[in-house]
Amino acid sequence: WPDQAEIEAVVKEHVLSSQFRCTYANIFNGSLEWNELEVPAGDLFQWDRKSTYIKEPPFFQSMSVEPEPVRAIENARVLALLGDSVTTDHISPAGSIAEDSPAGRYLKAEGVEPKHFNSYGSRRGNHEVMVRGTFANIRLRNLLAPGTEGGITRHFPDGQQTTIYDAAMQYHAENVPLIVIAGKEYGTGSSRDWAAKGPKLLGIRAVIAESFERIHRSNLLGMGILPLQFMEGENCASLGLTGEESYTIHGLEDIAPQSRLEVEATDASGTVRKFTVLTRIDTPNEVEYFRHGGILRYVLRQSLQGEK
Repeated sequence: WPDQAEIEAVVKEHVLSSQFRCTYANIFNGSLEWNELEVPAGDLFQWDRKSTYIKEPPFFQSMSVEPEPVRAIENARVLALLGDSVTTDHISPAGSIAEDSPAGRYLKAEGVEPKHFNSYGSRRGNHEVMVRGTFANIRLRNLLAPGTEGGITRHFPDGQQTTIYDAAMQYHAENVPLIVIAGKEYGTGSSRDWAAKGPKLLGIRAVIAESFERIHRSNLLGMGILPLQFMEGENCASLGLTGEESYTIHGLEDIAPQSRLEVEATDASGTVRKFTVLTRIDTPNEVEYFRHGGILRYVLRQSLQGEK
């Protein structure tokens, strides 16, 4: 095996600066194929409404210059009641798109044949696909719909079983906010951005879990979703919660790092269960992100202020 001196001698003799100058001299000229591509003029990206791969996301729609007051979470419904170790792939799968899924039906309506569906990962630039794929992992078990796997839930108060996406859209039409209840290590796995973006677009305002994976907790806050943690030794079962209740979370107006909030769960009979949760907003900066509705809007507003 050559020693370091031999290697340096060969490199000095054969790796020449002229080689790099020659290779990179025309790098910005591009190939013939590249230069033949049609490029729209102007400073702004021209969104193609016919594209099923890239669409303008709605995260800045109806955004005001100043953040609006934090709205209370009142009479929210549980979209998914989940167990331990729910991964970001459970929340936002990257695999194939089933033909009979909400995302598959959307693509077919857009004229895409099933053989050209590709995967959720390849269509992550299209929020219409990704929001329909949220919680659509075929191995996800939602305890609100026992005996099922995949993105299935029940809509309340009628109890009708449907897909998570369709239930979320029905709740949206009814102006009902949503929450998720989970066990330990919610959001474990890779730090998948759509595992926070998708729930945001479904209308989820908060996640109450026994514990959170570190990066996913931060990503939820980055999208304006409030991570709340059961107090030590408590969980959904110990508190007698079924997920069929409506939930009101008090104290969001004066939220602070690691503050404690009171949650009221009201069942169909009118019985109210109250319990305390720990706010997993851990720093003052995260309070600001949450107050702005997420880090995207926070950064944009900071940029606008800098231009004044």
